[in-house]
Amino acid sequence: MRVAVMSDIHGFDLALQTVIADLERHEPLDQIVVAGDLCEVGPGPAAVLAILQDKTSDPRWTVLRGNTDRDIVEGARDGMDYVVDQIGPEGMSYLASLPFSRRITPPGGTSPDDDLLVVHANPHNLDDRLDPTWSDADLKEVIGDTRAKAIAFGHIHICYVRDVDGILLVDVSAVGNPKDGDLRCAYGIIEWDAEAKEWQAAIHRVDYPIDETEEEILASDLPKPEKVIRKLKRATY
Repeated sequence: MRVAVMSDIHGFDLALQTVIADLERHEPLDQIVVAGDLCEVGPGPAAVLAILQDKTSDPRWTVLRGNTDRDIVEGARDGMDYVVDQIGPEGMSYLASLPFSRRITPPGGTSPDDDLLVVHANPHNLDDRLDPTWSDADLKEVIGDTRAKAIAFGHIHICYVRDVDGILLVDVSAVGNPKDGDLRCAYGIIEWDAEAKEWQAAIHRVDYPIDETEEEILASDLPKPEKVIRKLKRATY
């Protein structure tokens, strides 16, 4: 079984299209999961939702909710008028309908202990981070009593793969605005080794369509477009 997981598109529809095109090189894929944060930041939130809604006509695709998706629906933060105007009531309803997680039991595996669990930030909420600089003890405190063989997520826009007390942690993000100093779109492919009864993960990166994205930003009504471009190109916090 092979599962592709991507996260943190953040309104950058051209980056999403780039990752989707790259997925074709890795077929066959049994499941494709998008782990949230779909709309806020970039110029194309409506285009992102249109692409994902089209893709989920394929039963292999699942789209999850991220913290910014929740915040858009709840009106929890200022500065989201552009997104709300772009996606409209139908887009808001779509974001509100997204599930929190996706649990995948591999062939020959036993649920929940052999499962791949896909979430946005961590198994319990949409906000607390699983930071790669933390100790195993700190990460285990966030994971809590979750039972799974692997947990894939995004949220902090820094890719890493790490084993913590027998659970494989896989941060796959970000499609839209990476923050680990590497301005390439990132996503993960997580594969079940039936003989070893374990998940193995690889992070894949693809060149960012930066010139086309910059043009799209400048042609949009996105507030403070030059600032958005600077932050995107910096690829760090």
